[in-house]
Amino acid sequence: MSHAVVIGATGQIGRAVVAALAADGWEVTAASRGGGRNAEWPDEVRAVRLDRADDAALAEVIGAGCDLLVDTVAFGADHARQLLALADRIGSAVVISSAAVYEDAKGRSFDTQAEPDGFPEFPVPIPETQRTVAASDATYGTRKVALEEALLAAGDRLPTTLLRAGAVHGPGCRTPRELHFVKRALDGRPVRILAFGGECRFHPISVLNIAELVRLAARRPGSRVLNAGDPEAPTITEISAAVDAVLGVESELVLVDGPAPEPTVGDTPWSTAHPLVLDMSAAERELGYRPVTGYVESLPATVAWLAAELGGRGWREAFPKMAQSYDPDGTHDLFDYAAEDAWLARREA
Repeated sequence: MSHAVVIGATGQIGRAVVAALAADGWEVTAASRGGGRNAEWPDEVRAVRLDRADDAALAEVIGAGCDLLVDTVAFGADHARQLLALADRIGSAVVISSAAVYEDAKGRSFDTQAEPDGFPEFPVPIPETQRTVAASDATYGTRKVALEEALLAAGDRLPTTLLRAGAVHGPGCRTPRELHFVKRALDGRPVRILAFGGECRFHPISVLNIAELVRLAARRPGSRVLNAGDPEAPTITEISAAVDAVLGVESELVLVDGPAPEPTVGDTPWSTAHPLVLDMSAAERELGYRPVTGYVESLPATVAWLAAELGGRGWREAFPKMAQSYDPDGTHDLFDYAAEDAWLARREA
């Protein structure tokens, strides 16, 4: 039986990857900081504690060797060097990267989106050959590029598939975009204010589809980068309607031409001045990838998990990492209903 080690096993992506590999016949070691287990895993999965920053601890987890290493939490050149130091004990690797690596023809990327006319305008869809930001330790995207470049340069020593994931969704997310609509529905908010005419598209990827890509890449090792996306890239209008349908509510849409009129009015975690849609043809061609689920089909499980996590708590308490990411100074409430009502009143005046 082939042996796989999954780093970040109890995270949103890791838990799905462990389940998929175990179901495919792999002997799986699930490594995480807490060493915990997921209820969906079979008893044969071995759960171990791992401090990712501890090189000796990682070497001990890999032991005499593994056929596959899946790294869901790698960032930057340092993590690449950590893996490559153990290349003689690893058959092949699959490492999660991000669509945040891409840069448009004018040098715009996720790192420039807050600047005037700073949001990148990519081809639709984006192929893996699209240019990327320069590698550095400066930002999330530049660190992912540094990770990619280091691993690809050593492909002869450690064949690695790098998956450039879109907007990851599914139970277990610490920064769940779907919360934007789920909480509004649970709170009985009757209206959804959407910038850019509700036509924004930010390609999502279910954790189940990421797990399928990992499973397929494990069967066909190679040194490559591949996009990771669902079979469709719905608009925010379609996402809003899909969440409403799951929760059995119906809301009024107020569509705004152009960007959000106010910082806490009309903006969503998917709001983009231009579409971000990933070309999935390379994954289909190289791995035989066929999505195991779609956005709408997978949504009920995500919505149920979000509702349970909220459980009557404030959103910042339930999702502290989301609060840190979207509202670090406490002035950008994602659910500022008073500001929405005031803007709607002025609009009707």
